[in-house]
Amino acid sequence: MPNTRSAAKQARKSLRKRGYNLKAKKELQQVSRQMREKVASGIKEEAVGFFSQYQSVLDRLVKRGRLTRNAAARRKQRVAKIVFASPSSGEEAAKQG
Repeated sequence: MPNTRSAAKQARKSLRKRGYNLKAKKELQQVSRQMREKVASGIKEEAVGFFSQYQSVLDRLVKRGRLTRNAAARRKQRVAKIVFASPSSGEEAAKQG
């Protein structure tokens, strides 16, 4: 139980921010999972489509302040290596990541 009004307000703010962060994380994980499934099954065209969705989700998170710009760029680069790799190495990369 918070001792002061400001501590109570901080607790409420913290819960609200946690909800936003969890929603963002879940959205990113869903798109990532779908994209990795397409890479693993060898459907490169659909994987590229999910990659563009993945990029837009990351950009939106950066815009809202949920993720830093460099972290988003790093994630895009790592995923791009997997998506645009040759089919045989794509399956191995999907299993690793």
